Amino acid sequence: MSVFAAERLLFKPTVPQSDAVPIIFAFPNTYSIGITSLGYQAVWALLAGRSDLTVSRLFTDNTDPLPSNVEIFGFSLSWELDYAHILDLLEQQSIPLRSAQRDDRHPLIFGGGPVLSANPEPFADFFDVILLGDGEELLHQFVDAYQQVRNSPRPIQYRHLAQIPGLYVPSLYEVRYASLDGPITQIVPFESDTPAQVQKQTYRGNTLCTSTVVTERAAWENIYMVEVVRSCPELCRFCLASYLTLPFRTPSLEATLIPAIERGLQVTDRIGLLGASVTQHPEFDDLLNFFTRPECDDVRLSIASVRTNTVTQKLAQILATHDTRSVTIAIESGSDRLRQIINKKLENASIFEAATHAKAGGLSSIKFYGMVGLPGETEADLDATLDLMKALKREVPGLRMTLGCSTFVPKAHTPFQWFGVQPQAEKRLQRLQKQFRMMGLEFRPESYNWSVIQALISRGDRRLSHLLERTRQYGDSLGSYRRVFKELKCQLPPLDFYVYEDWDLDRVLPWSHLQGPLPQTTLEKHRAEAIALF
Repeated sequence: MSVFAAERLLFKPTVPQSDAVPIIFAFPNTYSIGITSLGYQAVWALLAGRSDLTVSRLFTDNTDPLPSNVEIFGFSLSWELDYAHILDLLEQQSIPLRSAQRDDRHPLIFGGGPVLSANPEPFADFFDVILLGDGEELLHQFVDAYQQVRNSPRPIQYRHLAQIPGLYVPSLYEVRYASLDGPITQIVPFESDTPAQVQKQTYRGNTLCTSTVVTERAAWENIYMVEVVRSCPELCRFCLASYLTLPFRTPSLEATLIPAIERGLQVTDRIGLLGASVTQHPEFDDLLNFFTRPECDDVRLSIASVRTNTVTQKLAQILATHDTRSVTIAIESGSDRLRQIINKKLENASIFEAATHAKAGGLSSIKFYGMVGLPGETEADLDATLDLMKALKREVPGLRMTLGCSTFVPKAHTPFQWFGVQPQAEKRLQRLQKQFRMMGLEFRPESYNWSVIQALISRGDRRLSHLLERTRQYGDSLGSYRRVFKELKCQLPPLDFYVYEDWDLDRVLPWSHLQGPLPQTTLEKHRAEAIALF
């Protein structure tokens, strides 16, 4: 039986017109992973709600019947290494991988999602159009603009689409380098009528995303997801989820959130509350009260990572009552000094309170998120993290505690985009792992090698497209990347250039022609405030 047969739709797709544009909307991973993406669900429903489109879906393991005359082929990219699946899917449809190799016989290839909104440049040569920002309004503008030039030659389509704010047509921009393996010197449009900068588009409405489909075949089985907040007001200086998605937006509880949850409860008993800072919704306490009603006794409630000082005993009790055993909070470090550097507005006292409240409320475990290799970090900061965890184990006995730990990765459009990865971060992860084992606490480090690959893609420019195309033939290990760097020696900068180097403020960044929510001068100011605390 098709996986689509198990779907319960919470929207009604529109019947397409006779001359509707055939479009494929793909997620470059398996169905169970793709359909669990709230962003993918929302965009699919938006496209399927237009009568001028006939929408087919594509995953790596399952498809709708695909049209032979497709005009638009779109991808939602949520994880960097899924790019390899994009190339695979294009090959399966006999579509040239690079925009420059396509002509009027081929569909227009577009992409969107958080990876491409952050820094699309390593992937730019694979796409005809990239949508930068929120899809709520941008997608409609894209389709409307395409309809206006539907029957025009490809170059005319490109020039027309590039006039729409947020639509980035990479082939219309020239990237100039000091040398084949040197830094970028300039990024300019080939023609004067092409915008010199493309502005990321921000949806400013207060009705956010909710699930448009519930299915037992999703990675989170039968879950109905509700976006409680968008962005985060805290502005931790490394955090892409905050800086790239500003401003912080919160839908109305009575007008939006409660009706949305009630719609979900008609088809499932599992509710997921999503957002970078869910518990900072101004009406979050009232939202919790909704789940204390007798009608919600059988509801299974999941909640995204929460801010430490919002973990109350009431929150813990409600989560425990509704089939949740753990809560996750990001502390980054046990060092007050380092948290000030990264603008993490948190004191150790709040961490102790959160753990105490979690246990008192009936939760059996708490997961902390930490990070090593942050700019300005010293060995003393690692000692502070170890001391904090020792004290927590002593002060809150019986509560299972886990520290998930990643390596700092510089992200575009954040104040820390100019800092490289610290080479000593790998040894610091190993040191923490050894000490946690001795303390009898659970430590879950993210792969340091994966962090290096993330940093490479996060700070990459267009020259990486040749490396990415070759690397997928060897696998996604760091060794594969190093191998291809050797093969392409003198044709692009070395790995260290992208990953480990600290970049000067006057460096032309790969994304300098793509404007995020905050101007570079503001990012430079926030960076200077951090350095002053080193």
